[in-house]
Amino acid sequence: MTIFLTIAGTCIILFVLLEAFETIILPRQVTRRWRLTRLFYRVTWRPYAALVRPSPKKSRERLLSFYGPLSFVLLLVFWGLLLMFGFALLHLVDGSVARLGNTGLERLGMALYFSGSTLFTLGLGDIAPHTPFSRFLTVVEVFTGLGFLAIVVGYFPVLYQSFSRREAQITLLDARAGSPPSATELLRRMIGGGDYEEIHGFLRDWERWCAELLESHISYPVLCYFRSQHDNESWLSSVATILDTSALVLVGIDETCQRQAQLTFAIARHAVVDLSQVLGRSPNFEQVDRLTAEELDRLRTVLAEAGVQLRRGEEADERLAELRSMYEPYLHALSDLLLMPLPAWIREGRPDNWQTSSWGRISGTGRARETRAERHL
Repeated sequence: MTIFLTIAGTCIILFVLLEAFETIILPRQVTRRWRLTRLFYRVTWRPYAALVRPSPKKSRERLLSFYGPLSFVLLLVFWGLLLMFGFALLHLVDGSVARLGNTGLERLGMALYFSGSTLFTLGLGDIAPHTPFSRFLTVVEVFTGLGFLAIVVGYFPVLYQSFSRREAQITLLDARAGSPPSATELLRRMIGGGDYEEIHGFLRDWERWCAELLESHISYPVLCYFRSQHDNESWLSSVATILDTSALVLVGIDETCQRQAQLTFAIARHAVVDLSQVLGRSPNFEQVDRLTAEELDRLRTVLAEAGVQLRRGEEADERLAELRSMYEPYLHALSDLLLMPLPAWIREGRPDNWQTSSWGRISGTGRARETRAERHL
């Protein structure tokens, strides 16, 4: 029994420390198949998502927004409890800190109490180690607890800085592509007046954003569960809009930047494929087609009315279908998992987020003024 407790306690401690190192410190994707952190998110996310899925959209988005920050806090608590239990098993082997207990359960309780007060550096002093081994183990546990808390405290700013950079770029998409965004609306607004230089710079900026998204969300997958500020926006819908836009440019719009569109398409597809793998989702090839033949004709008409000519013909249609097949199955897989709806190719007539306010929705007068203002834009 002593050997078993020693091996079990040591393995639990080393395994939790490895998980914390890979999740917080290691800035790269972990390819190890079985991970405690991945299991934690699979076990907690699916029941939580199933529980809130039937709620009305507004309530559902609010409840889903709690999961990302809350899950990380619970993960840290889970790690702390496992560390406390692992050290308690080693203290139980020594026996000096649990000698006040008469039964096995009482001794385990004493060991857990001493381990918890030591790991979190409470130092109450009502129980003290009495052997050289228990004193050494106590020092190691205190050092582990201090290091664990320091890493956690330093991790939160990094996490929220990455989230803030992501959301700032998503907010900029509002006035350019609508809310929710769409590729057709983006092209209509940006090159409808014949300004092809602007779309080149736009795609270049989003190439960098997709690269930052790939790096940060692979290093810290919990960011995938963080929702955006507005219910009709998300990091996934933004990536989908950029991929759709790049695909349309690659199919053929005169005087546009084919090379930059190719580069942006490549990094955006790379992001959705790798994030699908990190979150354990295989591509979904059986979803409803996002762009039927009839909608594609309508898309061309909408763009043509804005002065944007999209190439026509069977070859162009096949090229677009080929590009879409390279990323849409991964978008559908992530959308199903994260409950983030994908944007339509053609945006319906809705005001952008910047054109509305809570006051306008509550007050009929405020809403009427906003409507009149929209007509002048």
